Amino acid sequence: MIDDLHGRSVVADTHNDLLDAIAHRPVERWVPHFRERWLPQLQQGGVNLQVLPVFVDDVFRPEGALRQTLRMIEAAHRIAAASPETRLCSTGAEIDEALAHDQIALVLALESAPGVGEDVELLETLYRLGVRIASLAHFGRTALADGSGEDGTGSRLTRAGVAAHAEMERLGMIFDVSHLGAAGVEHVLELSTRPVMATHSSARALRDHHRNLTDAQLRGIADTGGVVCVNFFAPFLHESDFTIDRLVDHIEHIAGVMGVEHVGLGPDFVKEVLEDVTPPCCEVREIEGVPTDRFLPGLEGPAGLPLVTEALQKRGWPEEDVVRVLGQNVLDLFRTELRGSAS
Repeated sequence: MIDDLHGRSVVADTHNDLLDAIAHRPVERWVPHFRERWLPQLQQGGVNLQVLPVFVDDVFRPEGALRQTLRMIEAAHRIAAASPETRLCSTGAEIDEALAHDQIALVLALESAPGVGEDVELLETLYRLGVRIASLAHFGRTALADGSGEDGTGSRLTRAGVAAHAEMERLGMIFDVSHLGAAGVEHVLELSTRPVMATHSSARALRDHHRNLTDAQLRGIADTGGVVCVNFFAPFLHESDFTIDRLVDHIEHIAGVMGVEHVGLGPDFVKEVLEDVTPPCCEVREIEGVPTDRFLPGLEGPAGLPLVTEALQKRGWPEEDVVRVLGQNVLDLFRTELRGSAS
C-alpha cells in the first residue's frame, strides 16, 4: 500500500519556514500557534525529521538581524520544550533517539546568516544554541557571499565567507549552498572537505532559473558525499505546468545526475508563511521574476507529503529508492556529520 510505505519511511523535510511565521507573532502565541497550525500538518504528512531554517526578513536588517535570529532560535527551543511530540536535536544520535520515541526530530539551520555578518566567531555561539546547518546568502549580497540573484557579478565567497566556511567545517556544521550564487557554489566545492548540502534547490536543466542547480553543480555536490533536497515551489519547477508530475521530473533528473543516494526533499512550503508574514497593504506577488501565488495542488503544506510517495510509486520507483528520497539519505548524512554537542 502507498500509505503504508510512506508511514514506514523516515520522512525528512529540510526546509520549512514555519519559524518565520511563528516569530512574527507575540511570544505568548509561539507555542500555541505551532501546536494548533503546524504540528497537525507535520503529523498528517508523516514528517519525522524537520529542518527549521532561521530566515530574517528584510525589515530586521541590518541592525535587528542578530536579535531576530536569537528570537527565532528561542522560539524553536520553546516549541520543543512544550511539545512532547517533538525534540530539538543537535546530533545524529539525538535524531535516532527522537525517532525511536516517535517524536519529530527538529534541526536548526541558518538561512543567509545576516545576524552573523563578518563576525564569524558568532557561528560557534549559534552552534552552542543548536544550529547545525547554515547558508551564507539569500537572493542578494551579504558580507559573506552573493546570492544567486547576483550571479551577474561572478562573485565567489568573500574573505569573511571563506573564514565562515572553515569555521563551519571545524564545528561540524553542514554548509548549505541553496540560494548561493553560481561562482560561490563553485568556490565552496573547491574548499569543502566535508559533505555539502542544498536544502531546497531543483534542477536548472529542467527550469532555467538562477535558484536551481546545474548538472555540473549537482555532480560536484555528489562528489562531496552531500545531498540535494528538491524544492517544491511550483514556479521553480516549470514556467506554467504546476503539477506534481513536474516535481517528480526534477527528482528523477537529479537522481539520474547524482545517484539516488544523494537526493532528498526540501519543500519550502511558503503559502501559509507568506500569508502570515506579509501585511495585507503590500502583498508580495512576485519574487525573482516568478509569481508567489502558484503552488502544486495538494502540496501547499506538509500534510500533502504522502502525495510524493504516491507519485514516485506511480512512476515505477522501487520501494528502496522511494525510502531513500523521502528521508533516509538525509538521515544518513546527519548521522555521519552531526556528531557534536550543543552544550
